[in-house]
Amino acid sequence: MYVIVGLGNPGREYADTKHNVGFMVIDKLADIYNIDVTKFKHKAFVGDGIISGKKVMLVKPQTYMNLSGESVKEIMSFYKVPTENMIVIYDDISLEPGLIRLREKGSAGGHNGIKNIISHMGTDCFNRIKVGIGEKPNGWDLADYVLAKFSKDDEPLINSGIDKASQAAGIFISLGMQDAMNKFNAKQKIKKKTNEEPKNEENKGE
Repeated sequence: MYVIVGLGNPGREYADTKHNVGFMVIDKLADIYNIDVTKFKHKAFVGDGIISGKKVMLVKPQTYMNLSGESVKEIMSFYKVPTENMIVIYDDISLEPGLIRLREKGSAGGHNGIKNIISHMGTDCFNRIKVGIGEKPNGWDLADYVLAKFSKDDEPLINSGIDKASQAAGIFISLGMQDAMNKFNAKQKIKKKTNEEPKNEENKGE
């Protein structure tokens, strides 16, 4: 079995915010592959389906971003899924809107959801798809920025990024991580991250 996790915050107030791009990709995959992601278990909304002939579970943790690892660890342990069969999709401020980047391992890069997954899993060696949301403007608090909705100008770019991430997740399932990385990383240009990591934002859903 494969597990595709999209990170975000539960609740209507967080719907369509930058930090919920992972949820948006899961919703896109659910539409493409006709998977119902409404069953609640292991602190997440989940849906079972088939992608390229393989059993897949789509996952939207409902713990709030900072505690995403609780749900992910429960699911991976309960179903005895190998770590290499999981991929996590989340927002990245170091990438321009519309760009994605795939990685097989690495640090959290200041993302509290990934930080918590690394803590609960005991490793940073798990597949991930980063979806660009753009750098925060000068003067913005980071938590306020990631919890804001997208501008009208950014919406088409974000939709493109969601489409790419959905395609990349499909290729990960059908052909493997290396093929997905070869297809999507080769043409991606990454902006260098210059933002400081957020401080004391645990109570803001970030």
